[in-house]
Amino acid sequence: MHIRLATGNDVSALRAIATDAYAQYVGAIGREPAPMVADFDHHLRNDIVFVAVTKPENIVAGYAVLTKKADWVWLENIAVATASGGRGIGTGLIRHVEAYLSGQEAGYQLYTHVKMVRNIEWYERLGFVETRRGVENGFERVYFRKTLTV
Repeated sequence: MHIRLATGNDVSALRAIATDAYAQYVGAIGREPAPMVADFDHHLRNDIVFVAVTKPENIVAGYAVLTKKADWVWLENIAVATASGGRGIGTGLIRHVEAYLSGQEAGYQLYTHVKMVRNIEWYERLGFVETRRGVENGFERVYFRKTLTV
């Protein structure tokens, strides 16, 4: 696997991965999760978007979107194509994000839907700490923070 910055050529792959990865939650949430309707063109213009590319196939199998907000850097979205799940791509993207932020930021935050239990457990295993729960834009969210070594 190779991780690189996303380009405009990756937008269709980003959309396809978001649809594939999050479709399983539509029934439980009652509507499409926010990543399924994300504006990836906007993210490419304004944020940092990394893609994980498989070798030797050279297929975009996952992505991570970092957004700088007033208070912290946020992992706005991370997803892996279901066909590529279980291969460490998500964890590789997290490690890449943390290496990128190391020395620049004291930490970063993220949120996920309360019904995405596997994601919540995964974030906790990766060292994220739950900071609060709340409703935003009609979604019941669980917020996490992870401190980085500066």
